[in-house]
Amino acid sequence: MKITFFGAAQTVTGSMHMVEANGRRILLDCGLFQGRRQETFERNRHLPFDARDVDAVVLSHAHIDHSGNIPNLVSSGFRGRIYCTYATRDLCSAMLLDSGHIQESDVTYVNNKRRRAGQPPVEPVYTVADARASLKHLEGIAYHRTFPVTDGIAATFFDAGHILGSAVTVLEIVEAGQKRHLCFSGDLGRRHLPVLRDPEPPPQVDAMIVESTYGTRLHASPEEAARSLSQAIGHTIERGGKVIIPAFAVGRTQDIVYDLHKLIQNGDLPSLPVYVDSPLAVDVTRMFRLHPECYDEEMRQYVNQQDDPFGFHRLVYVRSVEESKALNRLRTPCIIVSASGMCEGGRILHHLKNNLGDPRNTVLFVGFQAENTLGRKLVEGNKTVPILGEMVHVRAEVSAIDGYSAHADHDEILSYVNLVRAAGNLEHVYCVHGDAESCEAMGTAFRQLGVKDVTVPQLGQAVDL
Repeated sequence: MKITFFGAAQTVTGSMHMVEANGRRILLDCGLFQGRRQETFERNRHLPFDARDVDAVVLSHAHIDHSGNIPNLVSSGFRGRIYCTYATRDLCSAMLLDSGHIQESDVTYVNNKRRRAGQPPVEPVYTVADARASLKHLEGIAYHRTFPVTDGIAATFFDAGHILGSAVTVLEIVEAGQKRHLCFSGDLGRRHLPVLRDPEPPPQVDAMIVESTYGTRLHASPEEAARSLSQAIGHTIERGGKVIIPAFAVGRTQDIVYDLHKLIQNGDLPSLPVYVDSPLAVDVTRMFRLHPECYDEEMRQYVNQQDDPFGFHRLVYVRSVEESKALNRLRTPCIIVSASGMCEGGRILHHLKNNLGDPRNTVLFVGFQAENTLGRKLVEGNKTVPILGEMVHVRAEVSAIDGYSAHADHDEILSYVNLVRAAGNLEHVYCVHGDAESCEAMGTAFRQLGVKDVTVPQLGQAVDL
């Protein structure tokens, strides 16, 4: 039994881990790496293994850094099944097509500039057609239902509480008379957040691959996050500016819409126009409505009291390109929520290009920004940033709210692992999906908790179970 860490090793993007047993290979996630353009293209396009040798994929959730390279895996020769929850399957049907479309669109835009500069064209990692072809491999499985993956390996999904359909996976591996229970956390959510259920700790775990995104930080409470959102919008309205919110289309956009609904309804904010400018977010919000089985009790009560928690009279979901372009001509205060959350593609790039130069405006980040992404550069205070092949001056206010994170923080990760440890025989923990500092911080905390063997794997490192 062996695990090889092919992604999200001392970084937060490109989640991808290979489990080998009984001569079979199981891939845990197949995410896109995000960072510098050339490095991103090379790492995503060229898989570190032969896709034809992979027997199955077990997918934790639909976020692109976990699912986004599935079309490339399939076009490279993978022919097996991709197991995930029903909600994850539905989300991927929209998100992977959207990812292919964004890559095609961005490459077209960049190639127009390269042609004028006399440079050769570049290609997307995959196309919409590749994404569409990959969807037939997805197979939905319910939470708590144990299912066979390959010879000697079965899996069970537990709710991770991170986004709609996210799962903590437990693999039961039997090889040569030995049995091991390996848990893959995927991305862990937080307790007591609105909309989704809390993360579930599984029983009987020997080894665990644990995310460490916020391994050195603690989050503000959801109530504090909503107050910060209200204050940032209020200050911007006083200046007569727009609020641009880069937000992940899955989870974060719905959380922001939910809070804006409550803030306007309660009179904490004036009734100003709110635009969700992301065709993907429109589709994803529809899917949230289709999966009430994932709601927590607070959300269920709210749904019973309101017609629609993701819609109100000043909210407009923008789908067409023409409507999106029209937003840049607005000269009155408004809120624009647009993807992608790390500003690495999609319509948010055009909104930033058109609004960063106005000091009346605010760019408000509500999610994690990976190293070398445009979002990280803005959060770090860069005064000029590259957007769609041009350098753009930053005169708008840039701020961030971390209380909206759907990732567990240091104490929440530690508490969750302690529950798993108390319920089983946890002896081995592998810290992934965080920068080196965050992974090491969680590793130290797990050792102090009493876990016998803690590893912070490097990219490409293989370990025996």
